[in-house]
Amino acid sequence: MRMRAVRYTLMSVFEQLTGYSPKAVQHKIARGIWTEGKEYRRAPDGHILIDLEGFEKWVESPPLATTGRD
Repeated sequence: MRMRAVRYTLMSVFEQLTGYSPKAVQHKIARGIWTEGKEYRRAPDGHILIDLEGFEKWVESPPLATTGRD
């Protein structure tokens, strides 16, 4: 049986993989920097799951035209 790569992960695992804290992720969601269905999804139980494919696309996108940390 072939193992499938993980696409969605909980914020705690995402923090270990990337260094982005759950608070930083929540900030990006609240400010509209990340959008549901692109960089994250809500599971049926309400948990926020980070879409690793969406995150990679976001990382590779042009920089935001703002100053300060997001």
